[in-house]
Amino acid sequence: MSIERTRNFSIIAHIDHGKTTLSDRLLETTQTISQREAQDQLLDSMDLERERGITIKSHPVTMEYKAKDGETYQLNLLDTPGHVDFSYEVSRSLAACEGALLLIDAAQGVEAQTVANVQLAMNANLTVIPVINKIDLPSADIPAVKKQLEDILAIPAEEAIEASAKMGIGVEDILDAVVDRVPAPKETEGETALRASVFDSVFDQFRGVVSYVRVVDGSVKRGTGIKMMATGKTYEVKEVGVFTPKQEKRDQLLPGDVGYLIANMKSSSEVKIGDTITESRVPAKQPLAGFKEIQPMVFSGIYPLASDDFEQLKLAMGKLQINDAAFSFQAESSAALGFGFRCGFLGLLHMEIVQERLRREFNMDVISTYPGVIYRVVKSDGEMIEVDNPSFLPETQIIQEIAEPTVKAYIMTPNDYIGELMKLVAEKRGELVNTETLDSTRVLLTCILPLNEILVDFNDKLKSMTRGYGSMDYEHGEYRVAKLVKMDMMIAGEPVDAFSTIVHVDKAQSRGRDLAVKLKEVIPQQLFTVAIQAMIGGKIIARESISAMRKNVTAKCYGGDISRKRKLLEKQKEGKKRMKSIGKVNIPQEAFIKVLKSGD
Repeated sequence: MSIERTRNFSIIAHIDHGKTTLSDRLLETTQTISQREAQDQLLDSMDLERERGITIKSHPVTMEYKAKDGETYQLNLLDTPGHVDFSYEVSRSLAACEGALLLIDAAQGVEAQTVANVQLAMNANLTVIPVINKIDLPSADIPAVKKQLEDILAIPAEEAIEASAKMGIGVEDILDAVVDRVPAPKETEGETALRASVFDSVFDQFRGVVSYVRVVDGSVKRGTGIKMMATGKTYEVKEVGVFTPKQEKRDQLLPGDVGYLIANMKSSSEVKIGDTITESRVPAKQPLAGFKEIQPMVFSGIYPLASDDFEQLKLAMGKLQINDAAFSFQAESSAALGFGFRCGFLGLLHMEIVQERLRREFNMDVISTYPGVIYRVVKSDGEMIEVDNPSFLPETQIIQEIAEPTVKAYIMTPNDYIGELMKLVAEKRGELVNTETLDSTRVLLTCILPLNEILVDFNDKLKSMTRGYGSMDYEHGEYRVAKLVKMDMMIAGEPVDAFSTIVHVDKAQSRGRDLAVKLKEVIPQQLFTVAIQAMIGGKIIARESISAMRKNVTAKCYGGDISRKRKLLEKQKEGKKRMKSIGKVNIPQEAFIKVLKSGD
């Protein structure tokens, strides 16, 4: 099909605003899928995606639509993940489009991620078509949403299309708007060599790596020798095609086409998302703009519950990594938890999904340590090192400063909860940069927060404080120097590395006390008193004691002189003292599981 009759677009929205449902309706209206094949959330292929109602991987699909002018157009839809952890994937998918459908829930209105996604689309110079979805809901307030469109996003309200993806209302209007408003792809002037952008990849165990590509210049077909411009490696193309939404072979992919390409690649790590594919014989002079390496932001140790499962876990992680190039792991060992892996993730949702997939797809029972971030440590001799594990932090006396990563968070909340939220931001060592009134009921707060502080419970607290009406989106910021220290937990005088963390000086005492109390509950009583201590440097900042199990040694003394009883008690005391000096505390696996799973 000619490039003039091709349209590439994606759907951007806040979580749960009906993006996947609209994709299903578009496929049905264009008869890309028959009624027999139709099912809800068709583009979400993982059980996890269906269950949680989130899109984890982006799924492209090619549709053919006969417009009002009688012409047939090729519409390429790139379905994108909505969560902030995958924002790089979203930006790559948007770079492969000319337009975006901005979906807004008629009952919820504009939310934090809506604002962030619109900014991404504007930065990519896309034509934004606003769609007010779920107009059939009793709580829908269309005039208010139109006002928010103008006030918050500066998009004219008359451009908005009213629709209900669930009921199929307004779907044809949306398709006509895509044809009329989204510009056709353009080839780069003066560029004849092949240039195709990779916006995703998956691993097929029978065919190897399947790269999802958008062809910008030139064409690609079976037998073409290709070169990846970021890695410099060359391959031969075995197959090209489009998604309908299943993979459908084509003779070649032309400029403006969105499809897939299979070459002789063995693992997803060979394909970098955002990379440019060119011909190996006549390479392009310049790669397409915007490529960057994906860097893990959050680290956690993952260990098998049974130490015999180590090899099995290694195999399972290897298979997961083939499919998910953003996930990284390397072997490590812990005195407390045995052999396991130090894993890197894009964010907390990514970490949760990887762990859930290990449990479901590979039947692995795993335990993870407290998630941490990468700290930049400057030693007194000026050398800078990156530390993602508290065990590798140098001695206090040779550290000049420690810097931690921050995030710029956008929090949207009803006016009533602004005071509580400001208190929460202060509690998490954040600073409020800006407060913007959006309309008569809502406010947008812009804050700078340490990434480490929002890892575990920030979103949960935000939701419960605002009765579920608050929403948050964030982008990664710069590194900032902070007063950070390593806190060790000592049990009976022995440090336990699984509980070591890097904390802020002001929070160390309360954090140490909480952990000590938690450990006291889960460690079984011994025959001698066990001290649980939180320690920084050489200084103990919190302590709890587990009292010894005692045998009543005076039970056999009926009456008689008190000195007999005292003598027996003294003898017992001496025994306990000796036991304490040679006794070891065996911490059961359940204790680690309880403490680490309770999210600290």
